[in-house]
This record gives sequence, C-alpha cells and structure tokens, in this order.
Amino acid sequence: MEPETDSGGGASGGTRASERESMVVRARTDSGGASRVRGAWWRAARAEAPKNGRTDGQKNARRRSVRARGRVLAALAVLTAGLLVFHRAVPNSVGRLGSFLEAFLPWLGLVAVVLLGLALMRRSALALVALLLPVAAWTYLFGGLLLPGAESGARDLVVVQHNVSDENTDPAGTARALADAEPDLIALEELIPPALAVYEKTLAPDYPYHAVRGTVGLWSKHPLTGTRQLDIKPREITEDWSRALRTVVRTPHGEIAAYVAHLPSVRFRASGLASAWRDESAGLLGEAIAAEELKAVILLGDLNSTVDDRGLTPLTSRMNVAERGFAFSFPSAFPLARIDQVMARSGTVGHIRTLPATGSDHLPVAARIALD
Repeated sequence: MEPETDSGGGASGGTRASERESMVVRARTDSGGASRVRGAWWRAARAEAPKNGRTDGQKNARRRSVRARGRVLAALAVLTAGLLVFHRAVPNSVGRLGSFLEAFLPWLGLVAVVLLGLALMRRSALALVALLLPVAAWTYLFGGLLLPGAESGARDLVVVQHNVSDENTDPAGTARALADAEPDLIALEELIPPALAVYEKTLAPDYPYHAVRGTVGLWSKHPLTGTRQLDIKPREITEDWSRALRTVVRTPHGEIAAYVAHLPSVRFRASGLASAWRDESAGLLGEAIAAEELKAVILLGDLNSTVDDRGLTPLTSRMNVAERGFAFSFPSAFPLARIDQVMARSGTVGHIRTLPATGSDHLPVAARIALD
C-alpha cells in the first residue's frame, strides 16, 4: 500500500517558509534603515553641536571675561604710571606713605614687567597699549641712569662713601678694600673706638690726612683744614650724638668744603614709616650747606634714604645727585635701595657704582665728581 500524499499540506508548509524568509528580509531591511536613520541623526547632531563643547553663550561669556581682565591690567598700568609721575602727590600725612613709595620708586619698573607678561598671556591689546604709559614714565625718570658715564677729566675727584658698620669684624680688610679703589677721599660712618685705630693705621700710608668727629670720618690724599663738628641732632635725642662733620679739602683744583653725615635711621612700624628724626636732621644739614661760603661743596654720607625721597629735599634741592648708575647699597645681602649718597654743589656727580661687599651690612659706593 502506498502512503497518501497531502498535497495541500505541502503547499501550506512551503508558503509558511517563504513568509518567514520575507519577514527576516524585511526585518533586516528595517534594521538597516533604522541604523541609517540613527547615523544620519547623529551626524546632524554633531554638525549642529558647538566646537570644543562650548555653546555660543559660553563663548560670549569667555570673551567678556578676557575683555574684563584686559581692562583690569590696563587700569593697573595707568595706576603704575600715575605713581611714577605723580609720586609727590601721595601724602605723607598717613604713615609717611609718600616717602615709603619714593624709597623704592625704581622698582615700579618691575611691576610694569609683570603686567606686560600678563597682558601677553591674555592677548590684551588694550593692556599692551596702556603699558606704554608706565614704560615711558620709568624711562624718563630712570632711563638715564643706565647710560654709560662720561670719561674722566682733569678736574675730577674720585670719592668713596661707606657705612662700615659698628659690628664689622674685619676693619682692616674693609679699609684695604676701600683703598684699592684709589679714591681721593674716603668717608666712613659708624666708627667706634676699637675699630677706629685699625682704620687709621691701615689707611695711613695712602691717606695721610684724616679727620674724625664722633662716629664719622674723612680720609684724604689732600690736606684738610678747618675741621669741625656739625650739629644735626634732632631735638628729641638727649644723649651724646655726633654724626656729622665739615672740613675743607685743599685739592690741586682749589678748596672744597666736604661734609660727612650719618642721618638717623628710619623704622618700619605698624603705623607706617617712622622718619621724623631723619627728616629733621636732613633739614639741619641742608641749612648748614646753604650757609656754606665756599662755592664747591661735596656731601658724602649714609642718609638713610634715596634721592627720590621728599625727606631729603633740603639736600637734593641744593645739590646735584648722581646722573648715572643705580648703585643700590642696602642691605648688602640683597640691595634694594641706595641710601649711601654722594652729592655736589658746583660739581657734577657722574657715574656712581658699588664696590665689593665688606664686613658691613652696606655696600661701599664710589663716584667720580667733575668740578665746575
């Protein structure tokens, strides 16, 4: 017996298989289409997204921040220029703030350098333009000090000024170091009896003439006459205090009145700069120089301030100061200011420079004076 064949069932099975294949194909087609849709959407989203992950609002905020920082730097540059040009307008009534600023006035140039670096980092054209103001002001005030000094002349005197320190443990070495500069005059301050004899002995071979009054002295290659103590003691100091002298130096170019002085120290306190004694002493010294009968005058000393400080106006208004060189002399470990000064009347103080360190907390300074 032969098996029966279900032709209808066979046809039905084939139809179902075909339908399943069609469904798989459609599913694959639908899946590929969805993938393509999702890919297209993702590419469109990426195209619309801002670069660097920032929105337009963030970009605008950043630009505003950069412009604001540029304006701040420009304002600081203008302020620095104003302090350089109008430093005398800063009042001294509160803590001697004006004198404090003037003692370190050249260092405002360093502020301009820092601002320049920040302006370049911020790429601020406004700040860079504003920085031309402090640069021009600093150059006007101090640029000349960087120029080379004039050549020596027939009527020149070389002088050395040094506060040797009353704690100097090597007075002999200090004296030799000063003599090595071969000056015509050597002015010393803070001379005390144990060390004074050493200075006298060491300097005697090259400097046969010297005069000492109190704690200041002058050694000279030329004869000295008419030496006397000068009273510049502030009223509030009651103890013995002798820190200035006046003498006459008989040079080959004529007689010169030489003053050696050590003005009172200043102190930094919570209330500000304490300089009243120094200012009073500078006024007394200025009056003595103004009354000097000799035309040519030289002042050497530790004046405990810079020539920009208004506290020394009684002196700087009557005498010429150094035209070349910064010669920061104090403190010797890291000099911040030149408080050791050389000034002249009827003479030009050319280049001033520091000498190698000694056993003092000051550096010696040497200058060439061209007599009129």
